[in-house]
Formats: sequence, C-alpha cells, structure tokens
Amino acid sequence: MESTHTSRWRRRSAVRSGLLTGLAQIVVALAAAGAGALLARKFGRNAETDGFLAAYAVYLVLVLAAQAFRMVVVPDLTRAVALGRLGGETRAFALAFLVVAVPVSVLVAVFSGRLGELITGSLPPSSAHVASRTLVVLVPAAFGQLLAAVAASALAALDSYGTAAFGYALGGVAGLVVFAALANGHGIVSLAWGLGVNAVCALGVPLAALLRKGALGGRWPAELLLGSRLWHVVQGAAVPLAIQGCYLLALRFAANLGVGRVTSFSYAYLVAATLVGSTAFSLGLISSAPLTRRGLDPVAAGRHVVHAAWVSLVLVGAAAGVFTLVGGRIMGGLLGSAYGGDVGRELGHLVVYLAPWMLAWVGFAVAFPLVFVVERQRLLVPLGLLGFLSCIPLGLGLRAAAGLDGIAIAIGLATLLIAGGLLWMLSPQTLEIAVLGLARLALAVGAATALAFGALSL
Repeated sequence: MESTHTSRWRRRSAVRSGLLTGLAQIVVALAAAGAGALLARKFGRNAETDGFLAAYAVYLVLVLAAQAFRMVVVPDLTRAVALGRLGGETRAFALAFLVVAVPVSVLVAVFSGRLGELITGSLPPSSAHVASRTLVVLVPAAFGQLLAAVAASALAALDSYGTAAFGYALGGVAGLVVFAALANGHGIVSLAWGLGVNAVCALGVPLAALLRKGALGGRWPAELLLGSRLWHVVQGAAVPLAIQGCYLLALRFAANLGVGRVTSFSYAYLVAATLVGSTAFSLGLISSAPLTRRGLDPVAAGRHVVHAAWVSLVLVGAAAGVFTLVGGRIMGGLLGSAYGGDVGRELGHLVVYLAPWMLAWVGFAVAFPLVFVVERQRLLVPLGLLGFLSCIPLGLGLRAAAGLDGIAIAIGLATLLIAGGLLWMLSPQTLEIAVLGLARLALAVGAATALAFGALSL
C-alpha cells in the first residue's frame, strides 16, 4: 500500500514539475520574443543587428550546453543523493566550471576585436565592432547560465523543479525590462546587459534555495577529479554543442549572401527553437531523475521517445501551417516595417523549411537524457563531430541550390543524423521503434496540417 501511495505521489509530482518547467520555458520564450521584437523595432535589419546576432549565436552555444548539462548531471546527482554526497558533488562540479569560465572570459575580453571579425566574416566593419563589444558581456553571462544549471540540477535531484523554473522565468523577464529601459540611451549592447541580469537571477534563485535547504553542506569528494568532471561535461555537451555549432555554420553561410540575411535566419531559427524548446526540453528534463530510479529497457526507451514527442510535433505542424499561410504578415506585425513585404514572407518560409530541424530537435531532446540514464555516453563526442562536419558540405551545397532555404534544410538533415545516432546508441531496437513511431506521428500531423491549412489557403 505504501508503494502504491509513493508511486501516485511521484506521478503527481512529475506532472506538477512538468507543468512548472514548461510554464517557465514559455515565460522565457515570451520574454525572448519580446526582446527580439524590441530589437527589431528599435534597430531594424542592418549590419549592426547582423553583428549582434552573430555574437548572440555564441551565447546560445554555451546556454544550450548549460541546458544539456542539466540532462547530463541529474542522473549523477540523483545517485549522489542516495549516497548522502549531494553537497560535495555539486560544489565540485561548480568548481570545475569556474576553472574554465574565468580564464575564458578574460581571453574573450582581451581578443574581442579579432573574435568579432572572425564570426562576422565578410560583413561590414560595424558588424564586427558590435559583435566584439557584445561578446565581452555575453560570454560571462553564458557561463553564469552554466553555473545556474549546476544549482538547478542539484534541486532536480531532490525532486524540486519549481524554484529553478521560477529563477529562469524571473531572469527572462528581468532581462527584458533592463533592455527596454536602457535601449534608447545605450544602444544595442544593452540587450547583452539584460542577458547578464538574466544569468544573475537564474543562478541566484536556485542557489538561495539550496543554501536554505542546507543541501550544499557535507564533505568534498575524496578526489575532486576536475579534469574527469570537465570531460564528463564535454562528453555530455558534445552533441548539443554540435547542433548549435550547425547553427553557427548556418549564420556564417548566410553572411555571404549579403547584409540582413544573418538577421533573417536568426529570427526564423529563434521562432523554431521556441516552438520545440518549451515542450520537448521540459519533458526530457523532468524524466531524467524518475527514469534513473526506475531503470529503462530498449522497448520502453523507444516508446518513451514516441510518447514524449507527440505534444511538440503537434505544435510544429500547426506552426508550419500558420507560417505557410500568413508568416509574412506575422513577422511584419511583430518585428516592424523593416521585416514586412518580401522580407517577412522570406522569414515565414524559413520557419517552414526549418520543420525537419524541429522534428530532429524533438527527437534529440527526448532521447538525449536517456543516454545518461542507461550510461551509454561513450560515443557522444564522435557523434557530435560527425553531425557538425556533415553540416559543412550540406550547407554549402544546399546554399548554392536554394539560398537561405537550403541552409535551413541542411541544418535539419545534420540534426536528423545526430538524433538517429542517439537512438542507435540506446539500442538498435530503440532506434527502430522510435523511427517508426515518429514517422507515423509526423505523417499524421503533416496530413492533418495539410488538410486544415490547405483548405484555408484555397
């Protein structure tokens, strides 16, 4: 009877955690959308916005690594709770990050000019200048998000998700407020300052909760093994970084198509990432700790991927239909006159061409935590390299064939390769079950979308 009561409590807790985490992701996404709209309306679509968004892509790489770290380390910290070592393990992971974060932030500040030129390519000098100023703020802010991920992971190991969710939501809103207040007086770099405030909130709220619970006490591990911990993080972050690296490549390819194309692709990508991030990421995150305790076999893993993906894919299908019909009007209305007309239509079509990427990202977000639950992460680094390198010929070839639309398809194909590799790492049987299930689901959603929105278009 006690076991049944515990099981019911865990199920209710999982539902509540999922709702809180998903709600926080939605608030963060809305705050990001507000910041993007404000950026577009105040600064338009030009060389400066290209430079800022190129630097922002670097920030996104590290923030995605922070999200991935939460999935990677929650199983480890869940086991540490059972052994009474949560405080020491959490402090050791934080120290490992600081050993990297401090010198890297200093180097970025010293070489910001050259880094700005590197990531903006053939764009005008004003793009490189904005990128270099922005990197100095965004890189430390991104490392702040990594430390926030450590604190949030420790809370997740204690089955506490609401506090970290509140911290992330508060950070998103606070960052938007700072940008809105400072944009007129300090220009486009004030958005970077807002993201710095975001990181402070995201870290401060869960850290305060851990201190209040006394969860950071206890002895240090007998061996800190900072190198091993960093390698564990590198292993875990290799695939998410490869996916985000494909986005960086896409921006570099887009820069050669002319001024404004980096900005257009960035906005389309942010729309696509928002659609899948608030659902798939939340489901993947909250399932890590329960599945670590319960255990997982290949059949259950495949079914879990399919069941967890349907919510996101329904949202993707609906969004693709809407953007096919009125994407140009939506973008023009949200972002201002600089994004109306042909530019708005191009943005709307880009979101549709990113549908394969969204499908692949859903598969990645749900399958990725399972690799650490079953402890089969040995091939993650080679898989990440394979996916990233495959994006280079795909991006160059499809850019020549179809411009920005081709670049969108290219990063989708590279991400599909990575998602398939993750499922195969779980087991060939898991890959078969998940691919067949996701294919049927994508076909059903695609058919329903075509019927619904096709009739409207006629």
